[in-house]
Amino acid sequence: MKLSCLQENLSRGLGIVGRAVATRSTLPITQNIFLSAEQSQLKLAATNLEMATTCWVGAKVEEEGSITMPARLLIDFVSSLPNDLIEITLPSGGHTVELKSGRFQAHINGIDAQDFPPIPQVIGGIGTSVEAGALREGITQVAFAAAVEESRPVLAGINAEFEGTDLSLASADGFRLAVHKVSLPSPVEEKVTVIIPARTLTELNRLLGDQEEPVEILINQQKSQALFRLKNVEVVSQLIQGSFPNYSQVIPQGYTTRAVLDVGEFLRISRMSSVFARDGSGIVRLVITPGAELTPGKIAASAQAEEIGGNVSEIDALVDGEEAKIAFNVKYLSEVLSILRQSQVALEVTTPSSPGVIRPIGVDNYVHVIMPMFVQW
Repeated sequence: MKLSCLQENLSRGLGIVGRAVATRSTLPITQNIFLSAEQSQLKLAATNLEMATTCWVGAKVEEEGSITMPARLLIDFVSSLPNDLIEITLPSGGHTVELKSGRFQAHINGIDAQDFPPIPQVIGGIGTSVEAGALREGITQVAFAAAVEESRPVLAGINAEFEGTDLSLASADGFRLAVHKVSLPSPVEEKVTVIIPARTLTELNRLLGDQEEPVEILINQQKSQALFRLKNVEVVSQLIQGSFPNYSQVIPQGYTTRAVLDVGEFLRISRMSSVFARDGSGIVRLVITPGAELTPGKIAASAQAEEIGGNVSEIDALVDGEEAKIAFNVKYLSEVLSILRQSQVALEVTTPSSPGVIRPIGVDNYVHVIMPMFVQW
């Protein structure tokens, strides 16, 4: 194998696939990155057996070939090189790769490419494409609400339902629920529901940073794997098997009180409350008060920590309905408010023991439900 490529391009490619490298694995070679010189490009691939990322980097290839190299070592060395041409050479039949850039060179021992786990090929099944910006917003608004612990594996994933020209993404961790609808440019042939690991979509979201072209999505016939194809990058992920909870039953169909308020102000008083809520079980109490004829309504947020003190913050709100009280975990409230792009949000409340609903004003494709905390008022 003999090729040359720019340090900037190689470093970017290694950064893309590097996050799919296994950190702890019973299969040591999954801590390596696969390199293959083919035609006029260098193929890079990494896998942790749940997710695999492949990236293509432009290169001048003199001799084709392949090898795997230790990921951490390769990434750190290449990133430390100046932005210049890097020559990569592997003698025929050998396993020691030489990297040379100007006056800098290194020799790295690799492992035969044939020992690397094959990257799954997703063929057949259902295929569609999604605008990159719409998918990025959808992932941002649901991924944070997925469960971190994997005691219930389905909740560590995001439920993706493809039907007609809609893609519904939903996540829940038992305390909150986020549902976002993305419009598809063209309808899918049949309704398909799969559970994609939240880690996969979070990583995909990172890769979508400067993507402008639509993202191709392919689900295989067995609904066991999904392929996401970006410009010069492919991500293949195993899907989570099981049934996602019927989340539509959790979303309240009505409310007795609805408050419309500024997202930035609501986030500010939530963060103020979190300073005290840290030592008070994370509880923020919200009291919604309708306005009189000429005065606006208001929301008062308060948090109390017995040994430290407490705070009360008030902001104006447009209130429809009667006075209401509800308590939330302040972390959940702050997290949802911080991902909204809209300037105003509606908080819908029924009773102190019923879920609260947050809906951004101006769009109808997102709903967030937070379970209440039971407190003494």
